[in-house]
Amino acid sequence: MNAVFDIYTIIFLALAVFIFAKLRSVLGTRTGHERPPFDPYAGKEPKPATLPDKPAIPNRADETQIAREADRDIPAADRWAGIAAPGSAVAAGLDAIANADRSFDARSFLEGAKAAYEMIVTAFAEGDRKTLRSMLGKELYEEFAAAINEREAKGLVMESRFVSLDKAEIKHAELSGNEARVTIDFVSQLVSATRDKNGNFVEGSAEALTEVEDLWMFARDVKSSDPNWKLVENNEAA
Repeated sequence: MNAVFDIYTIIFLALAVFIFAKLRSVLGTRTGHERPPFDPYAGKEPKPATLPDKPAIPNRADETQIAREADRDIPAADRWAGIAAPGSAVAAGLDAIANADRSFDARSFLEGAKAAYEMIVTAFAEGDRKTLRSMLGKELYEEFAAAINEREAKGLVMESRFVSLDKAEIKHAELSGNEARVTIDFVSQLVSATRDKNGNFVEGSAEALTEVEDLWMFARDVKSSDPNWKLVENNEAA
């Protein structure tokens, strides 16, 4: 029995040595310089995304400053091209207003004045006091309101249809203290008529086209936070 046991023991020991040698040849030995074992989850923690820098968005004050700086690069002869002749009193007045009010732009102002002209003419014909109050200076509003009151007291109804605005030209511009004033020559085509309470025409016609020319002065306190201009004077052109 002891002989058999010794033979089997030797055989198993030999097999163990053989297998260990094979594993060593395949796996190799650790030298301390091996790469760490691959971990499929390593490095999966999300990193914060790097976003490109956003361009700075200028506020209104910045935009106005940029615009004014751009104006300084425009030759004086071209600054009010199409609006006022170089070296004219109107150009000098516009320069004074623009220097005091950095938000002032003559072209934008003129477009706004055209829209205001039509709105005011229509509001007066319709007796729209709310619109007139918001667009007229206090004294002029009182004059308009008095004319509307008189018309209504007589039972008269005014009809006005705005057909076209043929001209809107700045005739005068000035800065008086803190008040900017700009006078515009308007030429428009209107169909205007007034009827009595029985529907009979007492003035004008429902079909005839009438050319109307007005000189309107708009004003604004350049130190005020209110950006709106108001109509302060209206006169028929001579």
